[in-house]
Amino acid sequence: MNISLCITTFNEEGTVAALLDSLINQSKKADEIIVVDGGSTDKTVEIIIHYQKRFGGIKLLKEKCTRAKGRNLGVELAKNDVIAITDAGCFADRDWLKNISAPFATNKVDISAGFYRMVGDTRFQKAESVFLGVTPRKFNINFLPSTRSMAFRKSAWEEIGGFPEGKGNSAEDTDFNYKAVKLGLKYARVKNAIVEWGMPETLSEFFQKIQAYAKWDVQYGIWWHPSQRLASHNIKAVLVLNRYLLGLVLLVLSFKYITLPYLLILIFAYLIWSFRKVYIEFGDIRIALWGPVLQIASDIAVMSGFISGILGG
Repeated sequence: MNISLCITTFNEEGTVAALLDSLINQSKKADEIIVVDGGSTDKTVEIIIHYQKRFGGIKLLKEKCTRAKGRNLGVELAKNDVIAITDAGCFADRDWLKNISAPFATNKVDISAGFYRMVGDTRFQKAESVFLGVTPRKFNINFLPSTRSMAFRKSAWEEIGGFPEGKGNSAEDTDFNYKAVKLGLKYARVKNAIVEWGMPETLSEFFQKIQAYAKWDVQYGIWWHPSQRLASHNIKAVLVLNRYLLGLVLLVLSFKYITLPYLLILIFAYLIWSFRKVYIEFGDIRIALWGPVLQIASDIAVMSGFISGILGG
């Protein structure tokens, strides 16, 4: 089976070499690697050209465009029916391509959902993984892939209509999967098709990522998800808003009634809950101490992103 591997880059001089190394050294080789660079101003393109000279099968297209547009351009250029996709900033395990492409040996699969290992050197980065992605403990038959680890038939991509190319889009895989599920396309979930995904190094980066996801989720208008149902991102965002509205109501009422103790109990319980959900994943109190901090930051990011998306910001 021949496979085209498509990636997009933009100012990734610090990560693109590691990604290309991991793709070139796969146990199953891609027939071609297509890189679409969205207008990098650092040394990203120079590094890619260096790899082109050293290794065959790498194609580079320089096109000032959004990430989603770059993905679509890469798929359009691909000469094979099976397309694998990952992202700059990731590092593919040696058997990633072999494992993620295995389901296409039959004609019953349209999309292969690979998985990812969220990595970071600090306790802060480890705790972030609980808020930014799906941990291995929560991987199940309803898991929907991200573009950091997925593959699909070109015919499925055409039926979906490609990735949505909205400016500044940060959640194009959400829309892609939503349309795929609605169309009844068949998924294979491949837990051992792993790429490493580096966690943000700062709280500011974490906040901006969550905020962008929430903004684009609401702008897509996906409220009832055919597979996630009431667990859709937008319904979760509304629930977060309601938590804080309840807290505000209790605070206002405390000026007239004795509601402040109840508010303090709820806040304490919420912080304990956020500590506990990180502790369950790692069993390490020092990592779990970041839970309350990241929970509050995540909540504020979700609410601000959700409101910005509603207002069309």
